[in-house]
Amino acid sequence: MGKTPKIAMPILNFLHNTQFDDIPTEVIEFAKRCLLDLIGVAAAGSQTHLTRIISEHAKLQFGTSGFGAHIWFGGDRVSPAGAALANGMMIDSIDAHDGYRPAKGHVGCHVLPALIAYHQAYLNGDGKRLLADFVVGYEIGCRAGEALHASVPDYHTSGAWGAVTAAALGARTLGLDAGATRHAIGIGEYHGPRSQMMRVIDHPTMLKDGSGWGAMAGVSAAYLAASGFTGAPAISVEGDDVAEYWSDLGNRWLILEQYFKPYPVCRWAQPATAAALAVSTEHRVSYRDIEHIEVFSFHEACRLATRTPADTEQAQYSLPFPVAAALVFGKIGPAEIDGASLTDKRVLRLSEFMKLSEHEPYNDAFPQERYAHVHVTLKDGRVLKSERHQANGDPDTPLTDEEIIEKFHTLADPVIGEERANIMRGIVKHMEEGDTGQGLISQLALPISPVN
Repeated sequence: MGKTPKIAMPILNFLHNTQFDDIPTEVIEFAKRCLLDLIGVAAAGSQTHLTRIISEHAKLQFGTSGFGAHIWFGGDRVSPAGAALANGMMIDSIDAHDGYRPAKGHVGCHVLPALIAYHQAYLNGDGKRLLADFVVGYEIGCRAGEALHASVPDYHTSGAWGAVTAAALGARTLGLDAGATRHAIGIGEYHGPRSQMMRVIDHPTMLKDGSGWGAMAGVSAAYLAASGFTGAPAISVEGDDVAEYWSDLGNRWLILEQYFKPYPVCRWAQPATAAALAVSTEHRVSYRDIEHIEVFSFHEACRLATRTPADTEQAQYSLPFPVAAALVFGKIGPAEIDGASLTDKRVLRLSEFMKLSEHEPYNDAFPQERYAHVHVTLKDGRVLKSERHQANGDPDTPLTDEEIIEKFHTLADPVIGEERANIMRGIVKHMEEGDTGQGLISQLALPISPVN
């Protein structure tokens, strides 16, 4: 690949030399919020049909003779690439994980699976090291996502730049030199899943956001580079036209700009869900009183048009269904977007007749801001209009620590039990102390016991 260009040097320095003590305390504390949130989402995701399929696939196609990492919550030990695939898709199977608005996607759902796979296979479980690697992954991932979207014309899933991130983390954890690091990142970008996001928006399936596949491709890229495999320079990292996205590494901490989801559905549907719940609460409206609903939002949100989802994937990538379910049940969690809820006649009545309308000011604000408002027409003829809403959890409307913890327990307790959830929360809280990294890895690997 020739002489390392100047543009790559700051990236290489940040990637390989950033240590725990170089990272501000507020960044470390925020990273713990991201880590706890991802673990809760993974626990809920471990129960999905998607996860059962991908876990069996990883077992059959990515097996190991001893070297490797576990599929979380009692799955088999497989190769690091197989673990990254299965665990990335486990998180992605419940659309409740954190995200980064400028990249229109998610960082943590490929950072954590790749990182845990590397640490379980190679490292000694030091908590400070795991936290530092976690933060570095977010900083690389956010910028890789922005750079990709700025340099290509169509909208790719998070897995496309997740492969770059996972490869970079592999270069860091495996201790690759500058040349091998460039090869790893280049292989990751080249083989990353350049999957078109809007195809899954229009036709929701288990493909989701490509995050597991990106994590798997990135982990494979790092191991290939370590073995001497060569790759073309990554244009999303080394291109002159994307230099601006990498110029502030170590000075601006983009992990602090993540959003957290109150509801386990596509972020684009959450402003409308929040607006509908606000109307229902303010006016004490029962779903029985509603004749129909009109939602005003941005173009991409209105593309989430599935009204009668056949499975949880379609429900998570719908706007009408979660809005209707929220009005009927008063909340949205995993149970409201799966199972018997999918055929609930009360929900389907509201969903099927909901009108979705684009609102040009909201189009102009996207993707930095995601807005919606609703008009709810009652059976007595009254029309109740909401204010403009954006979902809580954005950097400018953050969830509190208490809300993050409550969300974690809401997702995790029904699956792993309150006692184990408390243990994992304690490990995350004190992650910088001793060998807590190994404690977290062990907890993630444990089978799920029946919850009373």
